[in-house]
Amino acid sequence: MEPLDGIAEADARLGRPVPLPRAALPLVRWVDVHAVGPRAVEVAFNLDDSRPGSPGRLALYAGVDRPPPHTLQDATDPETVAAGMTHRQAPLAEAQPSLRPVHELCWERDGLHLRLTAQGPWRAADLVALAQSVA
Repeated sequence: MEPLDGIAEADARLGRPVPLPRAALPLVRWVDVHAVGPRAVEVAFNLDDSRPGSPGRLALYAGVDRPPPHTLQDATDPETVAAGMTHRQAPLAEAQPSLRPVHELCWERDGLHLRLTAQGPWRAADLVALAQSVA
C-alpha cells in the first residue's frame, strides 16, 4: 500500500470522488489514506478506543477491481446480511480487545467494489447500516 496525501489524492487515484460513510462514526483519532492498486484506495479510520468496549478501527476499500483478500484465521463463512452485501468475521485472538473481532462486509455499488473492515466490538447490524450509508 502506498500512502496518499489526503482524500483529494485518493479521488484522483480512483478517478472519481471516494465514497465515504455518511452515518456518524465513533470518535476518530486520525485517518490514513492509501492507494491499494491502480484504481483502488483504502481509507482507514483509527478510532478512539480509550474507553472500555470501544471499537478501534474501521477501513473502507473502494476500487474498480475486487479488493485483495484478507487471510482471516478461523473466519466464518460469508453470509448475506443485506441485498448484495456479505459479512464474515474472525476472532483475532492475538489482537488487543479494541481490535477484536474483525468484521468484513463486501458489496458493489456504482461500478465499485467496496469492503468495510471493522475491528472491535461492533454489532453486525450497526456495520450494515454504516455500509449502507456509504455514498
